Amino acid sequence: MTIKPKVLISDKMDPNAAKIFEERGCDVDVITGETPEQLIARIGDYDGLAIRSATKVTKAVLDAATNLKVVGRAGIGVDNVDIPAASAKGVVVMNTPFGNSITTAEHAIALLFALARQIPEANAQTQDGKWPKNDFMGVEVTGKTLGLIGAGNIGSIVASRALGLKMKVVAYDPFLTPERAVEIGVEKADLETLLAKADFITLHTPLTEETRNILSADNLARTKKGVRIVNCARGGLIDEAALAEGLRSGHVAGAALDVFQTEPARESPLFGLPNFICTPHLGASTTEAQVNVALQVAQQMADYLVNGGVTNALNMPSLSAEEAPKLKPYMKLAESLGSLVGQLARGNLTQISIEREGAAAELSGKPIEGAVLAGLMRRYSDTVNMVNAPFLAKERGLDIRSIRHEKEGAYNTLIRVTVATSQGDRSVAGTLFGANAPRLVEIFGVGIEAELAGHMLYIVNEDAPGFIGRIGSLLGDNGINIGTFHLGRREAGGEAILLLSVDQPIPPEVVKAACALEGVKVVTPLEF
Repeated sequence: MTIKPKVLISDKMDPNAAKIFEERGCDVDVITGETPEQLIARIGDYDGLAIRSATKVTKAVLDAATNLKVVGRAGIGVDNVDIPAASAKGVVVMNTPFGNSITTAEHAIALLFALARQIPEANAQTQDGKWPKNDFMGVEVTGKTLGLIGAGNIGSIVASRALGLKMKVVAYDPFLTPERAVEIGVEKADLETLLAKADFITLHTPLTEETRNILSADNLARTKKGVRIVNCARGGLIDEAALAEGLRSGHVAGAALDVFQTEPARESPLFGLPNFICTPHLGASTTEAQVNVALQVAQQMADYLVNGGVTNALNMPSLSAEEAPKLKPYMKLAESLGSLVGQLARGNLTQISIEREGAAAELSGKPIEGAVLAGLMRRYSDTVNMVNAPFLAKERGLDIRSIRHEKEGAYNTLIRVTVATSQGDRSVAGTLFGANAPRLVEIFGVGIEAELAGHMLYIVNEDAPGFIGRIGSLLGDNGINIGTFHLGRREAGGEAILLLSVDQPIPPEVVKAACALEGVKVVTPLEF
């Protein structure tokens, strides 16, 4: 009987999310509002955890999550997830970066208009019984320059809306290509140029060490006098004290923030300033957006738990549910090759090269690379998988190289894994038979065909008569049944390799006895 993956929805989200999990083959519990201690006590039962912003996925939660495979954030921000701890634990972290893009972009445009026409303050005074018709003099946005810091998904939507309002758009984004800038109709510029040109500035970038306080006191001083600033992205992108000083001095004509460095924002140097507008992180707060992100996170998580598809993951390569079945045999082959070379290579590993030929070269390389590393890094840890393997490899200073060969070699498809050790390079290669049966075809330069599975024994010996009888007798005398027997050699009478599968683990004393056989050079038990 197939056991269904179990998912916990720990924050309030659209009820259709639970239905999607169930329809796609998952058991789901909706339990919201729990304390961190209650979540820690409960989380060990679940394979998936679906959250919004309330649940904090800390290291303590992850340590208690003995079965957890994926955390899905219904929304874009993952400040409430300890991603390094999740990666080390082998837990995939996903978000839904596109579900609330339009909503957030529209909120930025709404705040831009509110700044331009001083709508909140005019509304408050009018409702207070005043008629301040002559006290508010706004500005048009038509013909003005909008400085876009961050031109990704949300930023490009803001640019489209601003161009529709007949604004000029200047964009700063290190990842924006000249071709993409032309495509979305913006002028690509460096940050200093943008600050000098912009009448309005809006931010649409994640919070990283590179972007923290990107509008610092120094950069705010470089802006055009009378600039108006909007931030619907992340708190911490603007030095709030410096912005308050700019508003008081009049250098900054107005600012509108939907996000703050500390949230909930109970106090701020910006509060009470007459040319300041704020909202309580409402960028994604529309009915449409909340439905979209809930449905998307359920679809993504169910695809991963049931089919192995990976979408919008922050700590491993994406792999669509359609690609997963096609890649599955390649990933099994890649993991077996990584495991084989990891078990056989001696000494410290300094570099690994992963080469793909033929049909394998046409597939996405990242999942194959992750599978090889997952197999290889098991020599260091028994809790490794595709998520944490690259991090473990990086921690050990392993130089990883991925090589794609367009030409087809002797095989229709081939994956070769080579590690550099203090004793020299060690290489293994494998292919697929019948498109889905992984097979080893070469080991350390010797051609040998074998399935890598279960308990195996690797022996290097002198190619001389009588050896096969001796090893067969030794195993038989110890009650060890041989399943398959594979031989390879460089040349007659030279060095030969024996790779055999057995029905049970080989005891250390039998390994020692095999090492003592005449002509034997190396004996290594293997596990797959």
